[in-house]
Amino acid sequence: MPKNLSAWPDLLINLAVLLIMIAMLSQYNKFLAAAAFLVWIVLLVFARERCSDRKKRFEEYFDSLLGSGNELMYYAMSNIPQAVMVVNEIGQMQWCNELTQNFTDIAPEQGMLVEDFWHGILNEEIFEPTENNDEIKSGSYIAKTFYHETHEDGEIVETVRYFRVRYRQMQIRNANYPKLTVIFAQEITKYENLKVEYKQSRTVLMYIQVDNYDEIMQGLNEAEKTALMLSVSEELEKWMKPLKGFLQRVSNDLFIAVVERYALNQMIEMKFSVLDRVRQIVSKNGIPATLSIGVAIAEDKSDIQSMAELGKHAEERLSAALSRGGDQVALIIDDKPQYFGGRSKAVEKYTRVRARVTANSLHEHMENSDEIFIMGHTREDFDAFGAAVGVGVMARHLNKNFHIVLSESQDSIEKIINQFKRDKDLIFDDIFVKVSDIGVPSSINPLLIVVDTHIPKLTAAPNLLDRIKNVIVIDHHRKNDVAIKNPLIFYHEPSASSASEMVTELLMYFDDKVYIGKLAATALYSGIVVDTKSFVVQTGVRTFEAAAYLRRNGADPVIVRELFMADYETTVSLAKAKAQSEYFEGGLIISTMPQIFPNIQAMAGQAADSMLTIEGVRMTIILFQLKNDMVGVSARSVGNLNVQVIMEKFGGGGHQNVAGAQVKNTNIIELKNKIAKVAQDYIFESDKIKS
Repeated sequence: MPKNLSAWPDLLINLAVLLIMIAMLSQYNKFLAAAAFLVWIVLLVFARERCSDRKKRFEEYFDSLLGSGNELMYYAMSNIPQAVMVVNEIGQMQWCNELTQNFTDIAPEQGMLVEDFWHGILNEEIFEPTENNDEIKSGSYIAKTFYHETHEDGEIVETVRYFRVRYRQMQIRNANYPKLTVIFAQEITKYENLKVEYKQSRTVLMYIQVDNYDEIMQGLNEAEKTALMLSVSEELEKWMKPLKGFLQRVSNDLFIAVVERYALNQMIEMKFSVLDRVRQIVSKNGIPATLSIGVAIAEDKSDIQSMAELGKHAEERLSAALSRGGDQVALIIDDKPQYFGGRSKAVEKYTRVRARVTANSLHEHMENSDEIFIMGHTREDFDAFGAAVGVGVMARHLNKNFHIVLSESQDSIEKIINQFKRDKDLIFDDIFVKVSDIGVPSSINPLLIVVDTHIPKLTAAPNLLDRIKNVIVIDHHRKNDVAIKNPLIFYHEPSASSASEMVTELLMYFDDKVYIGKLAATALYSGIVVDTKSFVVQTGVRTFEAAAYLRRNGADPVIVRELFMADYETTVSLAKAKAQSEYFEGGLIISTMPQIFPNIQAMAGQAADSMLTIEGVRMTIILFQLKNDMVGVSARSVGNLNVQVIMEKFGGGGHQNVAGAQVKNTNIIELKNKIAKVAQDYIFESDKIKS
């Protein structure tokens, strides 16, 4: 190959220099200069011919090399161990190599749509327009395709194959020609299957605890205790055996199980049926055995996750299951908390040891603070208000400066607030403040006590949680994953009827000399009455003991009855809600209250409660227009139907028989249809399990 494309410019320079020298020579000897000029002419002709010959030889060499390159490129494209196709803008194949035919059910032909012979290999992103038409588009993705194979017995089986697809648009200078894209597809089925196998083999650790072990075993002799736990162990072993998992009992009420991820998928598919089977085991004292299970899943992208970390996560999930009332499974999949079960009521604990310990701790924290703020959930009901007043009684007993923070909307509790304003003793004078009147606490060591909720956004003043570091939570609703973080005390009893009941028990142990007063006792009593539907729902021995304690301290049922009296407009609205209700199979009634008017939240709860007394009705749901951009939901149930599980799907919560939600930016009818479907599916699944 010639080293230079052309030497002519260099030769011209040399010849020009020689010509100048000849001109200078002509000044001294013209004959010698003439001879030199003739030689220069010969050199000029020779150089020109020589350069032309070199150029011709180079062009012949380049043409030969280009032809070989095209041949080599075509050979490479045809024999590369990848499927190669050229497609136009609408997905028609213009060319493909022979290997492409190995991945298609039918032989491809020029002009055929790729989707007709190789479904799923092309992605829509290939044909999406770019902002700049001159941009050369390229990219890659994973394609999942399906094939049909015929076995020897004639059976047609569908198989899955995976491909890593890379594409790049071809640069075409002529704008009249269609745009073409080159597709390279490399099969990675073995690699993808290995990824799936790896994921399915990841470790799953489970903590399995028998709920309220002491209460279940109460009154049983040793033989009966052994027989009961043997029955539970047998059910767990039956459940674990086909899943090829490891199960070990580590204490009286705790088991540890280890399975692989594929086994967990089977458990989820069966909705942890072991919960229902164990629930059929009933103690001699009539309490069914139930399980709470915390599940921790090894992360797919982490090879350094230790078993200690996995155990910590399993313990956290078990705590979440227990705080929601037990009889359920708690786990996190793809960073999203999920729960299964929760169909039975939380079993009431007969001992008040925790209440006594919490009361002592609460006394200490209140004593060490110099200002106390108390608040419930937004749009307070009688339970939130009564519990707040009860905590206020403790603060007053310690001679502390305290405030009960109320939300702007006080329609539900307006009557009882007026009762306090008319109180002659002025015990609670000027302690009720609205959220808008609360500034930045000026005290050095303020304390915030939250009652009847543990969800930050549902509190009357969420900004106080940011301003006050020391927080105490007292709540009876089943625990939500979005809870107040790092409280000093998290006193949580899902088995309690109400927050007012919990605060009443704390008052019993707070101080023997504490003075409650008639109106404060009535406020607490009204909170219990509201949440238990006049001692019908979610009541236990401790509920009646708390009510008796309040009666001894002056609670007046007559005042409570007056508080619950409805005016004419409310009565008419309730009647309309009942008349517009719709009955669904399985004992479900749903109604709507589309007009916005004062105290609608309390009225919706009353409507749900009243329709629950209809024979055959097991669940009632009332949707009401809370604001122009917000729809409220009030749900009630009887028996083992858990409305909390349903309301959680719409961002709400509560407990088993009483729950609610608030949904923004939605149409009340559309939301009704969605809730109806979820509720019907839940009732169907519950009845299916019972049968």
